[in-house]
Amino acid sequence: MSSSSTMRLSGLISGMDTESIIQQLVSAKQTKVDDAKKAQTKLEWKTTAWKALNTKLKNLQSKYVNNMRFTSAYMKKTTSVSDSTAASIITGENAMNGVQNLRINKLAKTAYMTGGKVSLRDKTDADGEEDLKLNTLTKLSDLSVTGSDGSKKAFAAGTNTKLNISSGDKNVELEITDTTTISDVISKLKEAGLNANFDETQQRFYISAKESGAGNDFSITATGDSEDTANELLKALGVDSASTKKIDGQNAQITLNGTDYESNTNVFSINGLTITAMKETSEDIVVTTKDDVDGIYDMIKSFLKDYNSIINEMDKLYNADSAKGYEPLTDDEKDAMSDSEVEKYEQKIKDALLRRDSNLSTVSSTLKEVMSSGLEVNGKQMYLSDFGIETLSYFTAAENEKNAYHIDGDADDSSTSGNADKLKSMISSDPDTVVSFFSGLFKNLYTKMSDLSKSVEGYRSYGNFYDDKKMKSDYDDYTSKISDLEDKLNDYEDKWYSKFSKMETALAKLQSNSSAVTSLLGGS
Repeated sequence: MSSSSTMRLSGLISGMDTESIIQQLVSAKQTKVDDAKKAQTKLEWKTTAWKALNTKLKNLQSKYVNNMRFTSAYMKKTTSVSDSTAASIITGENAMNGVQNLRINKLAKTAYMTGGKVSLRDKTDADGEEDLKLNTLTKLSDLSVTGSDGSKKAFAAGTNTKLNISSGDKNVELEITDTTTISDVISKLKEAGLNANFDETQQRFYISAKESGAGNDFSITATGDSEDTANELLKALGVDSASTKKIDGQNAQITLNGTDYESNTNVFSINGLTITAMKETSEDIVVTTKDDVDGIYDMIKSFLKDYNSIINEMDKLYNADSAKGYEPLTDDEKDAMSDSEVEKYEQKIKDALLRRDSNLSTVSSTLKEVMSSGLEVNGKQMYLSDFGIETLSYFTAAENEKNAYHIDGDADDSSTSGNADKLKSMISSDPDTVVSFFSGLFKNLYTKMSDLSKSVEGYRSYGNFYDDKKMKSDYDDYTSKISDLEDKLNDYEDKWYSKFSKMETALAKLQSNSSAVTSLLGGS
C-alpha cells in the first residue's frame, strides 16, 4: 500500500501482531479514502445515466421538434394513379389537390447502335508469317469490305477520307490514314460525348448516347474522294445503314388535362408533381392528389411514442426506490460476493442515482408543462385533448406512465383503440387548425428545450440538458482528493511501521544485553 522505504518488521521479538495493530490504527484514514472513491464511483455512474438520457432528449429535439415547429412539415400530400404500371408520381409541397387525366403518348429513348460484324482482309504474301488479329489495335486498312458484287477486298482509305460524328450539338471528325486503328475510332466517338466500345468477341461496335431524348441522338457519316470510298469506310466499320441496327433517340410525350408536354427523359415536373412515365397508354389514366392524412398522423404518432418513452423513463428515474445504505463496493467486498450478487447490489444503486434529482425534475416538468398548455387557434383556446390526445386517468395508467399521451382510435394502443379517431378525422376535415395548433405547440417545445440546453459557464455545455461541465469538474476534484488522502494514509501508516520497527530493534538489543549479563553471571 505504501511507497515508503520504511522497513516493516513483524513482531518477532515482541510477539505482537504488528500488521493487525497498524491496520486498526489507520482504519479511520482508510475509510476516508474508500468513502471518496465510492462517491467518485457514484458520480461516474450518475454521469453515465445522464449521458444516456441526454442522448434521447437531443434525438427527440433533432428528429421531431426542430422540424415540426414549421408549417411546411405538415404540408404532406399524396398522389395515386389508376394504373401504377404506367406512371409513378412524387408529390411536392406545392401540388394542388384534385383529379387529373394523364395519357402517355411516347416514352423517351436513348440512341443506341449495334454495329454490323467487321472482318479482316485476306492475308497477302507481303504479310509474312504473322497472323492478322481483330482487336482495338487493328488498323482500318486491315479490315475487309464487301463490294456490291459480293466480292471481298481490303479497305483502302485513299486521301481526304474522314469519319464524321454528330452527337447533340457536338460535331467531330477523324481523318483516316493507313495507320488509323479501331482504338482511334473509339476515342473519337467518346470525344463526341458518346459511350463506345468494340467487342472483340462479337466483332462489333456498340455505341450509345449518354442521355435519352431526340436532342441527344447521334449520326455517323463519312466523306472521301468519292462516294464509294466514304461508303466503304462505313461498311468496313459496320456502321453503315445497311448493316447497322440503330434505335433513334426519342423524347417522351404526355398529355395532362388536354395539354401536351415533352421531355428528353421520362420524368416530367409539372405544378408540384414529378411524373415518371413507365409505359405508353392508349387511354387516359386518372391521377388523384390529396392531403396525406396518414403521413401527418403517423408523424404526430411517432413523436408521441418517443416522447412517452422518455417521459416515462424520467418519471421512473425520479420516483425510484431509495438506495439509502447502499454504497459502491470495495474490491475486498466484491471478492466476498458472487458476480451476480455484485451486479444486483450495484444495480440497486444505479437505479436510484437520479431519484429526486433537481435537474431531472426541471427538464421533466418543463416538457409536461408545454404539452399540457393550451394554444390559441383562430381565437379559440385549444389543447391536445381537442384532437383526441390525452393521458389516461390516474387510476388507469400504469406506474410511472401517468404522463404519457394516448391517441383515441390508435389501433396499436389497447387503452384507446376503441375510441373514435378524432385526430385523423380533424387532419382530413380541418387541416389548417391541426397545422396551426401543432406547429405552435412545437415552437413552444423548441424554445423551452433550447433554454434547457443552453450553455452555462462552468456548469453546462451547449446542447446538453444536464450539468456535464460541473460533473466533470467534480469528478476531477475527487481524483485529486483521493490522491491526497492516499498520500496521507501512506505517510501515517509508514510512521507507525517506523515506531514499531524501532521498538522491535530496542527489544532485540535489550534481549541481547540480557543474555550477555546472564552469561557473565554463570547462567546457562
